[in-house]
Amino acid sequence: MKKTKILGYAVAAAIAAAGFSSNAFATNGYQLIGVGQYAVGMGGAVVAAPDDPLSAAISNPAGLALMRPQAAFSAEIFNPTRKTNMGFGEIGSHSNVYGIPAIGWVAPAFGDGIVFGGGVYGTSGLGVNYLQQVPSQIPGYPNSYAQAYSSITFIQMAPSIAMKVNSHLAVGASLNIAAEQGSFQQTMTGYAPGSVMTPNGQMSPIGPIAQTGGLNLSTPSWAYGVGVTIGALYKVNDMVTLGATYKSPMIFTPLTFQAGAQTAPNRTPGSPGQYSGHLNYPQQVALGIAIRPIRQWLISVEGQWINWHNTLNTFNIYGPWQGTNVEALPLNWRNQWVANFGTQYDVNDWLQVRAGYAWGSNPVPNNSNAIAANTIFPAVVQNAITFGATQKLGMGWKLTEAYMHEFANTMTGAPGSAPFAYYGDQQAAASSTLAENSYGVQVGYDF
Repeated sequence: MKKTKILGYAVAAAIAAAGFSSNAFATNGYQLIGVGQYAVGMGGAVVAAPDDPLSAAISNPAGLALMRPQAAFSAEIFNPTRKTNMGFGEIGSHSNVYGIPAIGWVAPAFGDGIVFGGGVYGTSGLGVNYLQQVPSQIPGYPNSYAQAYSSITFIQMAPSIAMKVNSHLAVGASLNIAAEQGSFQQTMTGYAPGSVMTPNGQMSPIGPIAQTGGLNLSTPSWAYGVGVTIGALYKVNDMVTLGATYKSPMIFTPLTFQAGAQTAPNRTPGSPGQYSGHLNYPQQVALGIAIRPIRQWLISVEGQWINWHNTLNTFNIYGPWQGTNVEALPLNWRNQWVANFGTQYDVNDWLQVRAGYAWGSNPVPNNSNAIAANTIFPAVVQNAITFGATQKLGMGWKLTEAYMHEFANTMTGAPGSAPFAYYGDQQAAASSTLAENSYGVQVGYDF
């Protein structure tokens, strides 16, 4: 395989927006539908019906003002299934199990009606790990291989304050302090004959020599950001409560990578050195209504708008590129609309059961360029169902469980759009498939 061909490998997908906390949490873009097992069981529809410090601090901090002092500890196993076609047939990712921890609390502070709370969460992310052997084009030489990798870890701390203004209105705010880790790679390695100069000045053939081309920013880098969330709850009457939140963009320091020679998607070469890029977190708005037709039955409906376009339309990589100091990777993400539905029923004094549904428009446009650019960032799922339950164990203790299933969705581009189609099946179409399951348990204690 010729070196010039290898170095021409396009890797737009590689930077695909960085993704996430221990790599693979994704439902609304690369954001979880809910943090904590109550929120998961309700399908994420908690902005008008927060019930514990986890769901309140991350979704609507005003809810903290209505809670008795308590703490909650959640552990969740996230199990995504990802597939793609890089040009040599469909393959699956080699990593598929991740852990999501969360801790939250609320306690009185600063006088009557004012509380302090918050938590530490893994709230969003994504990742893949593809490795595919490619039969050698030279008899007797080792197989070539394509490698595509992404990992984004997003961890957030949200100290919050909330106040019950009167019997109808509660307000709250959170300071969102976050750390994110990102690393990306999409490369092709092949073996070609080489040569060395002998002492008598003649070139002597040797081989095989490995040659790798593409984008390789796989050394993990950390960045740190800050933003705010403000929220309100308004109790219309004993049956109806309204909720609203606004989350500001989270502005991060740059991710920086010390890396060797690179090749941009448009084949611009880059010298060894430092590369960097900003991956900010989007602003979003959520509105919800919670209705209790009877005391034991809760219905919650929520709508969200997430401003992905301002953060992931393009990803600029700064570094020692030939002729320029920045290369723009067009990821083409668009803004996302999300609808969440949840219901809960109190079976008796110690058991609550709940179920939910979440739908989100696809932030990745259905066109070949966008699909090819996001093969290692397959945030394409749209429909999720959830189930959960809480058992009140006595003496302030309660146990909450939840299960989520995100139905598989596949996006396929036009023939020839796969990132490495030129070296494999020239009619191969870029594709991304994603399905998800999560299983979680949460322990709470009311003081």
